[in-house]
Amino acid sequence: MSKSIIYQMLPRLWGNQTSSLKKGGELSENGSGHFSGIDSATFDYLKSLGVTHVWYTGIVRHATATSTGGCTPSSAQWVKGKAGSPYSITDYFDVNPYLADDPSKRMEEFEDLVKRTHAAGLKVIMDFVPNHVARDYGAFSPGPIKDGRDANGHPVFGALDETSVHWRPENDFFYYPDQELELPVAPPEGTPEYKEYPAKASGNCYTPQPTVNDWYDTIKLNYCDYRTGTWDKMLEVIQFWASKGVDGFRCDMVELVPKEFCRWLISKTKRRFPNVIFIAEVYEKHLYDQYVHEVGFDYLYDKSGLYDALHDILVNNASDIPVPVEEWQSTLRITWNWQFLGGLQPYMLNFLENHDEQRLCSPMFAGEADKTYAGMYVAALMNTAPLMIYAGQEVGERGMDAEGFSGKDGRTTIFDWWSPASLARLYKEIHGEKALQERERAILNKYREILTFASTSPAIGEGLTYDLCYCNYGSEGFDRERHYAFLRRTTDDTLLIVANFSAKDAEMQICIPAHAFQWLGIKQTLSLNTSTLIDVKVPAHDGTIIPL
Repeated sequence: MSKSIIYQMLPRLWGNQTSSLKKGGELSENGSGHFSGIDSATFDYLKSLGVTHVWYTGIVRHATATSTGGCTPSSAQWVKGKAGSPYSITDYFDVNPYLADDPSKRMEEFEDLVKRTHAAGLKVIMDFVPNHVARDYGAFSPGPIKDGRDANGHPVFGALDETSVHWRPENDFFYYPDQELELPVAPPEGTPEYKEYPAKASGNCYTPQPTVNDWYDTIKLNYCDYRTGTWDKMLEVIQFWASKGVDGFRCDMVELVPKEFCRWLISKTKRRFPNVIFIAEVYEKHLYDQYVHEVGFDYLYDKSGLYDALHDILVNNASDIPVPVEEWQSTLRITWNWQFLGGLQPYMLNFLENHDEQRLCSPMFAGEADKTYAGMYVAALMNTAPLMIYAGQEVGERGMDAEGFSGKDGRTTIFDWWSPASLARLYKEIHGEKALQERERAILNKYREILTFASTSPAIGEGLTYDLCYCNYGSEGFDRERHYAFLRRTTDDTLLIVANFSAKDAEMQICIPAHAFQWLGIKQTLSLNTSTLIDVKVPAHDGTIIPL
């Protein structure tokens, strides 16, 4: 069984070749990628990286502040950026018009994208946002709205709510009777003030006065701890997209909705679509076991585990001048997380970037791709869990554009119409033009080397893992706080993998104890009580794979 490699792509950015960009620019000025730009050359490129799944982020129709590209604008007072957040959903049963060559045929164009993805041998993942919707959800649903459903027969959330009470089981939203919404930002000059009466609870807070740090562009959905009408509507949402060939759902902020709902939804969906996968964005490590074995998610973000550990280790070692290592910056954390997860390892989703996190090459993280490869060796190779990379990561995208709503924060914007230069060059490169910078091409070659190995090696895709750090604390040249070593093993394939997070080239002796041979079922020519010593050289910030 091969390891799954998930490629997160924001179609709004992919293929957008606009070169003259304006900070805070409109769609007509800065442009957008289209479904059609995700073409055969794109799929050939993804396959060359070993990618198995594509997570198309920002497909479901969301609130924007633009009136072009087939869009109807929402209030510019609460839409974040000119393009708007992909997680401020205005219609669960539609796709964004601006992604289509012909907005009136946007669903057909999306369906064609799904077919092209499958024809290339790849699977489709899309967002499922169960906790919240846009403040004007349903405003653009095809009318007339009758008995709570639009002209296509789809439920419109909130259409049948009783707004004179704060809460009742039948309502989709939470209300504040006799109170008007107080937004934390003023309307842009020349635009009308947004009125909401009675106010609704925002996505992350129960108050009619959300702060600027709250999700004030969204309203929270009502689930309770038992089945409500919201549950049934959400099942319709999932089954609508699964029936169009979507293979999996990345489920946003599931810790904000009841576990009982998630378990019910997954169970009901898999009865009809048994091969659909569910990936949970979760952060509470002590709940991992519940979300896998009780709720039924196929994979969980290991954000609070492996990602946070690798982030802190990489940041600590980014300086060319060695600095002291605190316990939380030590490679010991990798071992501790491995021990904590135990049998949960295969259910994790490993990553070093996604749309929420700072880019590896940003000055807030490691600063340079050359200083991150040790982390990639660990994230990609230490267990059988799927690996996710974010478009542009493989060419060193820094996320340091000042796009508009997003500033120079080390993240690639999800709120603005934009085209990161490195992504634009990558797109040209995979379409036959020599456009990448030499540095970017070198990074891409390194990623291709690691990712294709991860996706093709049986030992990585299905083998056992043996952490070697506990038995190498006294080994010559081994730094317990900056080096990490482990074995991967199948019946016919055994690999020693060593990652060097330090700024210095390393020469070390790695001890493989007799217990490792016994536990992994490896035949020894030596005594069963004898350890094996292997000399290893690893460049700074890099890793090595040694077949045994």
